[in-house]
Amino acid sequence: MNPGELNRAELAQLAMMLEVSAYPKPGNVDRCHDYPDTRLEHFLASIILARPALQRAGEASAGVGEIIYEAVDLSSVHSGGNTHFGAFILLVPLMMGGGISGATRVVHETTVDDAVDFYRAFGKTKVRVLSRDELDVNDPEVYEELRRRGMNLYDVMLHSASNDMVAREWVNGFALTRRTADRLWEEGCGRDSIVKTFLWLLSVEPDTFVIKKHGQDTAWEVMTKAMEVREGLRDLETFDAECIRKRINPGSIADIIIASIYVALCEGWQWDC
Repeated sequence: MNPGELNRAELAQLAMMLEVSAYPKPGNVDRCHDYPDTRLEHFLASIILARPALQRAGEASAGVGEIIYEAVDLSSVHSGGNTHFGAFILLVPLMMGGGISGATRVVHETTVDDAVDFYRAFGKTKVRVLSRDELDVNDPEVYEELRRRGMNLYDVMLHSASNDMVAREWVNGFALTRRTADRLWEEGCGRDSIVKTFLWLLSVEPDTFVIKKHGQDTAWEVMTKAMEVREGLRDLETFDAECIRKRINPGSIADIIIASIYVALCEGWQWDC
């Protein structure tokens, strides 16, 4: 089947499946590596169970925040914790807008209700935050604070952009998603190109999930080692095993990769060559 024959929900599911199936991706769950609390089947279940929400995103039949909440809610029935929250944050506007330029319009048109629904979704995950602030997801008054300030979901992402590379995509026109999709095309087609693109991105961008979990120094160390792998100075599988052992999982990079695969698939990139 040609990617052009798939609808947006199917392409989004395909992008998520291709990301988690590619290996080795240093530190992340894939077909060869699980973590004790989060396994490959948790990711696959999330991909399947989120389908109704993704279908609504492809049809633009509800608000961004409502769809993100529905996707998180539908895919939170397993014990594996957060699997695709960041991916949903990127995929939903891309799907609703029919691509990057449309997504930029969609995010600017979000409402306060979208922000409230997003925080409801946030509350169902175990996503790490650097520190508590006046918009703390654990504060029961946060919904009223959002309404008092009149903050839409774009404003929330702007508030978080300095510390979160997924939120940053909303405010910079999905620039890294575009750059990474272009890199995917440059690397060719199929699984190997996903791994090469993952390594490239890991070597040029500090993963903000790693920063939140392990600190800035570890994130920069991971970047350096990824570059050494790309230059043939370090073994990829050894690097992967080290990250797994230390539970260094670049989850934000994975989210950007998913969004980039989705964009590339929409443009005709071949995954099964």
